[in-house]
Formats: sequence, C-alpha cells, structure tokens
Amino acid sequence: MKSAIEEIHKGTFGNHDEIMSQAKFSDRLKDLRTEKGLTQAQLAEETGLSRSAIGFWENGERIPLSSVIIVLAKYFNVTTDYLL
Repeated sequence: MKSAIEEIHKGTFGNHDEIMSQAKFSDRLKDLRTEKGLTQAQLAEETGLSRSAIGFWENGERIPLSSVIIVLAKYFNVTTDYLL
C-alpha cells in the first residue's frame, strides 16, 4: 500500500483540504500520545483500538471513522475539532 505522501506526489490522493486535515490529525495524534509517554501499543490497549490502526493514522496512511475520533478525543481530553 502506498503512503499518503506517495499518493499526493502522484496526484491520486484527495483534495488539498483532505490532505491538510489528515496531516494535522496524524501530527496531533502522535503528539498527544508521546506527551503522555505512551507507545502505540499502550494507547491501543488503553483505548481498545488496534496498534496497527494507530500506526496507520500516525503515518497519515488512513483517517479513522468519526466514532474513533470521538474515542480518541475523550481519551486525550481534547475536542474532536482539535484533532481534526
């Protein structure tokens, strides 16, 4: 599977707003996780999400469903708007 960056360079990945939103989400998720001193595996265990999904999200390869964004926002005590 190609990364979002590879797809952006080939022009096959979403529009500019989608790309910026995904990049912001990826950065914010990783920043929040590392600020808490958690590994991806620890975050997965504490939230009930999969470690591989967290890795995909942090690498900008996928965007989670809105229900998952809500779970993450509650866990980190931030708004969904902040994550997005």
